[in-house]
Amino acid sequence: MSIVEVSQLRVDYDEVTAVNDISFNLERGKVYGFVGPNGAGKTSTIKALAGILEPKQGTIILNGYNLEIDREKALTHVGYMPDFPPVYENLKVWEYLDVFAAAYGIKAEERPNHVEKWLEKIDLSIKKDSLIKGLSRGMRQRLVLAKILEIGPNILLLDEPASGLDPIARKQMRDLLKEASANGATILISSHILSELSEFVDSVIILEKGNLVLAGTIDEIRKQIGGIQKLVIRFSKEEEGLVVFEKLLISEGISKECVTREKSKYIVHFQKSDEEASRFLNKLISNGVILAECSIKNDDIEDIFLKVGAKEVS
Repeated sequence: MSIVEVSQLRVDYDEVTAVNDISFNLERGKVYGFVGPNGAGKTSTIKALAGILEPKQGTIILNGYNLEIDREKALTHVGYMPDFPPVYENLKVWEYLDVFAAAYGIKAEERPNHVEKWLEKIDLSIKKDSLIKGLSRGMRQRLVLAKILEIGPNILLLDEPASGLDPIARKQMRDLLKEASANGATILISSHILSELSEFVDSVIILEKGNLVLAGTIDEIRKQIGGIQKLVIRFSKEEEGLVVFEKLLISEGISKECVTREKSKYIVHFQKSDEEASRFLNKLISNGVILAECSIKNDDIEDIFLKVGAKEVS
């Protein structure tokens, strides 16, 4: 069931078309990676969905309501987080969450426990009495995300939420978003950290120059563009294993151009059926080769992104 429906959306800035007649749907409880090079139209699309930017044309349905006709109902339980979200720097951390809890209609007697719960979730209990202006960027990002999540949003629109964060802060944010998704939130997340999206999202929407290039689950897109399987192996005894490995490459008709080496690992790239890498691995083992390490990997989001012609990740 679609909770977000975008039809023929176009966004113009004077004479420049930032988003050109794109259409897509987002299903309830799914996580969507929104990727594309600089200037692809990701931020403009997210701002249009959040009701911040008025599109030139098109229809946006949120929570079953037309954003243009029923703005208040459409945006109820929609959370939006820009790349650099504004905060009230002179408020204490707990005050910030309390102010928005009050704005969301949470009763005064319930707010202290509510605020404490979210401070624990974002690992900021120790900073509850600190002024926001003294927080690191990662702490600020978690605080703003908590402010958005405390309303129990149905839809989350996140524009580069992990940009500039260290690995620990990114993991903390990812865990919060996984929990929100498990609770039924639909998440559209723009990010330049493509390797992380591969482990997190259900589907991908790829934009380039304002146009929708591809959309679908990662498996669906792999099939559309002829996805590659990579067999990564490391021999227990390299000299012995390499002899059998090279003979098997010849007998299977696999060219040397399909094989790369990274330190002690050999990577074989397969472009045919999903089972080809597994068959090759089984033949290698049945010929007596002992492997210290082996894995089969499919194209991730970054591989897919580069294949459809995007050159600069944003």
